[in-house]
Amino acid sequence: MKKGKVVLGTLAGLAIGIFTGILFAPEKGSKTRKQIKDKGDDYADELKSKFDELLNSFIKKFESNKNDLEKLAEKGKAKYEDVKKDEK
Repeated sequence: MKKGKVVLGTLAGLAIGIFTGILFAPEKGSKTRKQIKDKGDDYADELKSKFDELLNSFIKKFESNKNDLEKLAEKGKAKYEDVKKDEK
């Protein structure tokens, strides 16, 4: 989780730096607004991509844990059946 915070902090710092640079650039207001919108769209796409990667990572871990739990339950059931047979 620490890695995600570092990446998010870096992206936020980069966005603030670019945004500040664009605001102080000697361009017309309409051109500056378009640049801000374009950069915002780029960042939104990048953030969505990072979110999708994180979500996929959680899904893979969940599936792995689910499979492990199913195997453990099968082993427990098999041991129960063995003990049940031994009782008879």
